[in-house]
Amino acid sequence: MLRRPGTFGSIYVRRRRICDSSLFNKKRRLASVATLSNHEIRLGQPLHGFTLKRQKHVPELQLTAYELQHDRTGAEYLHIDRDDKNNVFSIAFKTNPPDNTGVPHILEHTTLCGSEKYPIRDPFFKMLPRSLSNFMNAFTSSDHTSYPFATTNHQDFSNLLSVYLDATLNPLLKEHDFRQEGWRIGPKNPGQQQETKDSDDTLVFKGVVYNEMKGQMSDASYLYYIRFQDHIFPAINNSGGDPQKMTDLSYGDLKTFHARNYHPSNAKLFTYGNMPLADHIAEISRRLDRFDSSQADRNIKMPINLSGGPLYLTVKGPTDPLVDKEMQYKTSTSWLMGDTSDMVESFALRIMSSLLLDGYGSPLYRALIEAGLGPDWSPNTGYDSGGKVGIFSVGLNGVRKEDVPKVEEAIRSSLREIYETGFDDSKIDGLLHQAELGLKHKTANFGMGIMQRLQPGWFNGSDPLDMLAWNETVNAFKTKCAQEDYLKGLLEKYLLNENCLTFTMEPDENYGASLREEEDARLAKEIAGMTQSLGSEAEARAELINQELKLVDAQSKAPTEDLSCLPSVHVQDVPRDLERKPVRDSKVGDVKVQWREASTNGLTYFRAINALEGLPAELRILLPLFTDSLMRLGTKDKTMEQLEDLIKLKTGGIAVSYHSSTSPHDILKATEGLSLSVYALDSNVPAMYELLSTLIHQTNFDGPEAESRVRELLQGTANGALGSIASAGHSYARRYAEAGLTSQGLLNEQIGGLTQVQQTANLASRPSSESLSDIMAKLRAIQDFAVTKSSDFRTAITCGAESVSVNETALQGFLSTLKRSSKIPALDESQALDTTFATKSFFSLPYQVYYSALALPTVPYTHTSSAPLQILSQLLTHKHLHHEIREKGGAYGGGAYSRGLSGLFGFYSYRDPNPRNTLKIISNAGRWARDKRWTDQDLEEAKLSVFQSVDAPESVSDEGMTRFLSGVDEDMEQRKREQLLDVKKEDLVEVAQKYLVEGMGKARVAVLGEDKELFKGSEGWETKHLQMAEGSGGEPEV
Repeated sequence: MLRRPGTFGSIYVRRRRICDSSLFNKKRRLASVATLSNHEIRLGQPLHGFTLKRQKHVPELQLTAYELQHDRTGAEYLHIDRDDKNNVFSIAFKTNPPDNTGVPHILEHTTLCGSEKYPIRDPFFKMLPRSLSNFMNAFTSSDHTSYPFATTNHQDFSNLLSVYLDATLNPLLKEHDFRQEGWRIGPKNPGQQQETKDSDDTLVFKGVVYNEMKGQMSDASYLYYIRFQDHIFPAINNSGGDPQKMTDLSYGDLKTFHARNYHPSNAKLFTYGNMPLADHIAEISRRLDRFDSSQADRNIKMPINLSGGPLYLTVKGPTDPLVDKEMQYKTSTSWLMGDTSDMVESFALRIMSSLLLDGYGSPLYRALIEAGLGPDWSPNTGYDSGGKVGIFSVGLNGVRKEDVPKVEEAIRSSLREIYETGFDDSKIDGLLHQAELGLKHKTANFGMGIMQRLQPGWFNGSDPLDMLAWNETVNAFKTKCAQEDYLKGLLEKYLLNENCLTFTMEPDENYGASLREEEDARLAKEIAGMTQSLGSEAEARAELINQELKLVDAQSKAPTEDLSCLPSVHVQDVPRDLERKPVRDSKVGDVKVQWREASTNGLTYFRAINALEGLPAELRILLPLFTDSLMRLGTKDKTMEQLEDLIKLKTGGIAVSYHSSTSPHDILKATEGLSLSVYALDSNVPAMYELLSTLIHQTNFDGPEAESRVRELLQGTANGALGSIASAGHSYARRYAEAGLTSQGLLNEQIGGLTQVQQTANLASRPSSESLSDIMAKLRAIQDFAVTKSSDFRTAITCGAESVSVNETALQGFLSTLKRSSKIPALDESQALDTTFATKSFFSLPYQVYYSALALPTVPYTHTSSAPLQILSQLLTHKHLHHEIREKGGAYGGGAYSRGLSGLFGFYSYRDPNPRNTLKIISNAGRWARDKRWTDQDLEEAKLSVFQSVDAPESVSDEGMTRFLSGVDEDMEQRKREQLLDVKKEDLVEVAQKYLVEGMGKARVAVLGEDKELFKGSEGWETKHLQMAEGSGGEPEV
């Protein structure tokens, strides 16, 4: 599958892929003029300082778009009127980065640290628990920065609009905020020299963004992608920031960049939803009217000229301990395409990219990955339409040195062959069918998806109204396709030439050590500069420590600030009664069926779970490989390419995955099984079930190529594992910590944790001369019992009332194809996995920062303490841990969580420079919470935080799924809702003492990071290593 860097923390990768058609939803509504709070405006008519320039109704998306311009400043404003209660706002600015210091990214953080109207520390984070928003964030993209939020509450929208506009247009930009969020030099643990044995006055580089980007650069896939962009788009510097250059940025540079770029004349505003435009346009205009028109850097940057190609570039990068030492190269070849503002051609190029790359049957997959040149696509592979000029890239990870030139040769040869044979019309039809389903599929975050789809093109010269005109684009594409060889012509025009860049990253075993040496030298140089200006090293050190203590003092005052200037919604705005989505139950033989009848726009959603009792760990750990194999091996009668074509033509996609759930009544009991998920047009329901049955029962594990395909899957998964851990290390640490506490914790670790990563790496490391026959035998054994017709099999169907009967008939046919219940085989005990987990585990991994987690067992979902524990997790995060771990400690993130269903309470830190200090803060968090004098306002804010997720908008396909997946019905949800609303301050003290203070002895801890000596000699710690290893055991090596 295509892998591409996405959103990392609060920074978007250099170029975002245009969102796919699944963002769109189809329903018709007519409108000819703008209806704005019961009065109409027409083109050219002024409205609160804006003028309506254009409007466009898009019936297939059930929306009308209005393009306005602010008369005084020229700010552009796009409002999308749609019958959707989840309203969205965004203000965004063109922010071409002048260098690699990351000034746009650091500015994104510091603008949110206080403003003229809200002159407190960090109003953005302090608004999180004072809101019912389901989305609040800020994103730094390659050439623009955006500040979006989404909420269903009218007052909340007004509150957040005020905070966002003031933060971006009138920030205080204090120097100590720049030092906290950007970079500084200071002691590791300031102010603790006289207090603790852990004091450390060693001077280091610090800063939230500095540590965020050190973690980002630890992801080899991100590093490859960003270095590729550095060379193909040198006109656009690294907006996120390169830590090696970040320390060149001064406070003055930051303020200058803001003054030049964060101006209404350089802004694009966006609103979406069912709230009338008149409800917010007056407030927006009032904020913008303070400014005059200004000239900003709105220059659209272009990539390098490749007309003199081919061009070859090689850079160095880190090695991956989970990948064969001989397969460490990454290489790709890229071509420049056409102007992305040509909507029809850009759409056609996306179609062509999918035809070339998507699926196991695609020609480039077969020519490159199936041919054994590498196990996985390079991070830049695909068509990138995020800039003014599109870029098409094809490449591989995990390439042998001698195969690097063969990759380019294979790409060129394959493209020439495709040109000779042409494109299959049925495959194009399949992709267009996927687009049709995407229009019909109703999502809860449609508005946010529209915003993210429009902004890159909008800032690079594309017409946002043209981008919304989906049917116009598709129909124009079909017209061109009716002409002979349209796609072949594009292939010849853009790809059958020498005007390309081949970009390669070669492994350097000393890469990590070189980074450390460079940072040490840079730090020494900075300190030497201060020494020269102040007269002595002692004075320089004293000044740096003094600056740090001043920052700590400012940070320490923040928790007691008067926040009365900040607006807030209230718990009374939260309905006490759950909005119910009724379901009904029926049976087909022994099989239970849950029905949710709703308006689905002509779609049927089918889910099923086959519970598996007594599953040995040695088979469980292979379930991810089994489910991947179902979508790779094909059957005796059909190749995987033929099956993929049918899936695209008849369904919206089929997913087979592992499922586990803790009992709502007992945290030590868990169920597990295989989950099936698929959706299709009502007219294609019989074909949908037939395909599902084919994949489950007819996948051929005995075919002549089955073993090589399974080996291919293993190598591809292992190749991307280290990057996956780098982008979500706290989640992996959390799973490992939880594994020793509950049954589901163990299951989740074996399926999706570090144990699974090590298992995959071990199997992937087997030489080709060594058979996988033992694994193939186990996969065949799993197939025999994976999905059977018994009381352990249950299904859920969401569809319109008009399609219930066709679904009943088709479901009966599907169930008749299932095998009767088959006994799960017992395996030789010598094959058993080690299921014991150390109390404290440290994983040595080549990252520049750390990820940590501590987990504790608590109570089941139905227990009366569950609600106050959820409230307490929010209080600890917002009132204590964010302040201590992020603001003072410099980690990119940190907090507490309470898993209501799994009965676990825990803590985590993310991209953390100082995990020892973090663990000390976490271990004392229970006492802090017990002794804290909580106020009514504290409790109010925590409840609001919880209900942001409880009451978040839900896609129609997800309605009724809580009951189906976990056994928690709406009556249980209603009781929990009432319990959450009724939590009292004394409840918090009680659960803090019982579960976080007295229960701390049951805690499990896991930390991931580089320094093997970090916990050496500390009591109870085990150090483990993830790496390629002989054999097929699953536990990471100690």
